[in-house]
Amino acid sequence: MMELKSIPPHDTHHSSSRNGSAAPISEAGGGGEGGGGEEDQQRITSDDDGAVVYRVYKERWFGLVGLMLMNIVISWGWLTYAPVSDSTQIWFGLESQSPVNWLSTVMLFTYVVAAPAALYTLNRHGVKPALMASSFLVLAGNWIRYSCTREKSFGGVMFGQILIGFAQPFVLSAATHYSDLWFTSRGRISATALTSFANPLGAALGQLINPMLATSPEKIPDMTFWVAIIATAASLPWWFVKSRPPTPPCASAVQEKLGFRESLGVVFRNKGFLLVFVMFSVYVGFFNAVSSLLNQIMLPYGYTADEAGLTGAILILTGLVTAAIVSPINDRTHSFLTAIRTFVPVIALSYVALIFAPRTHTLAAPFAISALLGAASFSLLPLVLEWAVEQTHPAPPELTNVTLWVGGQLLGAIFLIVMDALKDKSDNNKMWKSLIFEAVVACVVAPLTLMLGRGANKRIEIDKVAAQRVGA
Repeated sequence: MMELKSIPPHDTHHSSSRNGSAAPISEAGGGGEGGGGEEDQQRITSDDDGAVVYRVYKERWFGLVGLMLMNIVISWGWLTYAPVSDSTQIWFGLESQSPVNWLSTVMLFTYVVAAPAALYTLNRHGVKPALMASSFLVLAGNWIRYSCTREKSFGGVMFGQILIGFAQPFVLSAATHYSDLWFTSRGRISATALTSFANPLGAALGQLINPMLATSPEKIPDMTFWVAIIATAASLPWWFVKSRPPTPPCASAVQEKLGFRESLGVVFRNKGFLLVFVMFSVYVGFFNAVSSLLNQIMLPYGYTADEAGLTGAILILTGLVTAAIVSPINDRTHSFLTAIRTFVPVIALSYVALIFAPRTHTLAAPFAISALLGAASFSLLPLVLEWAVEQTHPAPPELTNVTLWVGGQLLGAIFLIVMDALKDKSDNNKMWKSLIFEAVVACVVAPLTLMLGRGANKRIEIDKVAAQRVGA
C-alpha cells in the first residue's frame, strides 16, 4: 500500500534527469529550487522507503510564454512578405511574384535541414538552450533582412529568411517535450496547443498587420523594420526559462525515456503513428501553402490585399478561439480518436469548398470557409501531436514532434512549388487548378482515419495506475 502525504514546499529536495529518472527526495532541509512556484504537491511513499514528489510549478508558464513568443515572431517572419507580394515584387524589381513565394518556401525547407540539430538540443540539453539558439538566429535574420531590404538586395533578404527558418524547429518542435516535462495528463493538450498555435497566430498577425504597414512599395523597408523590432523584444524571455522542473508533475513524467536508436524502432514500427504522420504532413502542408498563397489566390478575382489579409486572419483567429474551447475538453476526456475522425473530414470538405469561394466575388464565402477550415485544423493539431506521444511512449516526445513537423514543413514547401506552377497563366494567374489539386489530395488522405486502431494512451494509463495506488 502507498501513502499520500502533503509536505511543505520548503522541505523538498529533488533532482531529475531529462530521461525522466527521479531521485528520491530528501527530507532534510533546503530545497529552495523552484520555491514559491508551487501550485500543488504530493508525496508518494512506497513500502521500500522510496519517495517521489509530484508537483506542478507556476514557473511552467514562463517557459510556455517564451516558446509562444518565439513561435509568433518566427511565423511572422515566415509571412512577412507574402501578404504584400505585389508591393514586394515592385520594390525589389522582380519579374514575377514567384521569387517572393520562395521567401516562404525556403523557410519550410530550412526547417527540415535544422530539425536534427533541434532534436539533439532538446533531447540532450532541454528547452533553454533551444530558445537561446532560436533567439540568436531570429535576431540575426531579422536585422539582416531589414538592412538588405533598404538596399534592395533580394539575395540578402533571402539569407536572412534562411536564418529565421533555421530558428523555427528549436521552438516549434519543443511543444510536446515541454508539456511532457512540466504538465500533467490533465493539461498537456492545452499546453501543446498554446505553444503550437502561437505559430499560426504569428502568421495571422502578418496577414493582418503587414498590409497596413506596407501600403505602397516604398513602405516595404518600414514594414521590415517594425517586424524586426517586435522580433527583438520577443527574443528576451529565454533568460527566465528553466529547461526542466525541480520535481516531476506526475507519475508518467518519472519513467525513463528510451534511447534514441530504440525509440526510432518504437516510433517507425507503430502503424498508428505512420498513418497519422501521412495525414498530419498533408494537412499541415496544405495549411502552410494556403497561408502563403492566400493573397495570390484572391487578388486575381478582384479582392484587395486587405481583404485577403482579413481572410487569412479569420482563418487563424477562428481556429485559435475554437481550439481554446476544444483543447481543455480533450484534456479531460482524452477522446483522441473520436476527435481526429471528426475533424479530418471537415478539413477535407473545406478544401473542396475553397475551390469555389473566390469565384463568388463576395466576402461571405471566403470568410465562412476560412473560419471552418481554421476551426477544424487548429482543433486537430494538438490532438495529433499529443496522441502520437501517447502511442509511442516511452520514446522521447520531441522525436515524434520533430518527425511530424518535418513532414508538414517538407510537404508544405513542395505544395507551394506545385501550386505556384499550376497558376493559369492565360487567365490572370488564377489558382483554380491549384485549389483542385489541394482538394483532391486532401480527400484521398481523409479515409486513413478509419484505419487507426484504439491503441493505449500509455502516459495517461500510467498516471491512472499511480492514482489508484495512492487511493488504495
